[in-house]
Amino acid sequence: MPESWARDVCFYHIYPLGQCGAEPRNDFRSAPVPRLDQLHGWVDHLRDLGVGAVYLGPVFESTAHGYDTADFYHVDRRLGTDDTLAGVTAALRAFGIRVVLDGVFHHVGRDFWAFRDLLRNGERSAYRTWFAGVDFGRRSPRGDPFHYEPWEGHFDLVKLNPHNPDVRGHLFGAVRSWVDRFGIDGLRLDVAYALDTGFLRDLAAFCRTLREDFWLLGEAIHGDYRRVAAPGLCDAVTNYECFKGLHSSHNDRNYFELAHSLDRQFGANGLYRGVAGYNFADNHDVNRVASVLRNKAHLYPLYLLLFTMPGTPSVYAGSEWGVEGVKAGGDDRPLRPALPSPAAARALGRHPDLAAAVARFADVRHRSPALRRGGYRPLHVASEQFAFEREADGERVIVAVNAAATAARVEVAVAARDGEPFADLLGSDTFVVNGGRLRVDVPPCWGRILSRR
Repeated sequence: MPESWARDVCFYHIYPLGQCGAEPRNDFRSAPVPRLDQLHGWVDHLRDLGVGAVYLGPVFESTAHGYDTADFYHVDRRLGTDDTLAGVTAALRAFGIRVVLDGVFHHVGRDFWAFRDLLRNGERSAYRTWFAGVDFGRRSPRGDPFHYEPWEGHFDLVKLNPHNPDVRGHLFGAVRSWVDRFGIDGLRLDVAYALDTGFLRDLAAFCRTLREDFWLLGEAIHGDYRRVAAPGLCDAVTNYECFKGLHSSHNDRNYFELAHSLDRQFGANGLYRGVAGYNFADNHDVNRVASVLRNKAHLYPLYLLLFTMPGTPSVYAGSEWGVEGVKAGGDDRPLRPALPSPAAARALGRHPDLAAAVARFADVRHRSPALRRGGYRPLHVASEQFAFEREADGERVIVAVNAAATAARVEVAVAARDGEPFADLLGSDTFVVNGGRLRVDVPPCWGRILSRR
């Protein structure tokens, strides 16, 4: 797949309805409240953290959580107006930060205007073919006089009919309006794994008529990522396999798990050598990593790996300070707390020094072509130590991490002449090749990023 700008940036993921403290449900009557304006106060922090792109979760009019869309053409009144969002995206662009929005095109909420017309007019509705599986021969579990296809059994979410040209025209027109009005650089496609492949291909082609460098991220949780990210489809895919490996390899003292996943995906015979991964330690749908890790000191080697493994790294807002959150009985709101300012997020987090480390990792990645675009070769794996090599544009980088509570020596074979130095990009130490090997002392719960140009 062609290279894209997203390979060179670090993402910051914001879930606006939660972070900006919106009401849990939309009454569709209240005057707009410009809560999105809070994000202006985050721009300096994003620059300091080394962020090059922001992924904003759902921002358009919806019933509750944003993935139950009611209107694709207007900002959710709980967040403000179209002008509010335009002001935020303009402020981000002014500092060189790109913007990616959530594209929720598989389904809509029951308050979506066309579905409300179907509820009101029944078989006479001009929009009955906009939705999948509409059947007036049986009732829905919600008591409607017709059945319809939901998303994965959730009847609050009504599946759209991707084969209806009017549906496509409505959705594609919304994307065009977002590019024109808000200057967006791309979309994260919700449940891309469930989208019709023909629809996905046509959507991708349309988006690239709007902007040649328009970027599409597909959400895929299981299965073959190439069904979502491939030529003519999405540019990148959510790497849930390595998301899981990042935390469980630390909790289980088992770096073999993550090493296996990376080699399976990006090694010499990797399945996804041509696929761009979107890497994350947590997001709005899963428990916060600071809650998941049993040893909180492991946050440091975990984020070091996140920023050095193949793919594009993303930080979920607040997690750079160790903000915690665990689902409660299926309720996602604990994962999505109000964070009106960086100061508020820092106060809520329990690891105030972590953000500085994340910024260091982001800076090293920004300056390293090997980390942004290089291949992957495993060098060493043990229960609590892991090392790999990446190389591009005349730079070789060796990453070595140590999850143990004590310092460890990691020894790796390198194809370099004796006496050649490798400098630690995280500090001032230099390690020299001796006998075709590098012997690297790694501090506890930390790592080395060694570079030779």
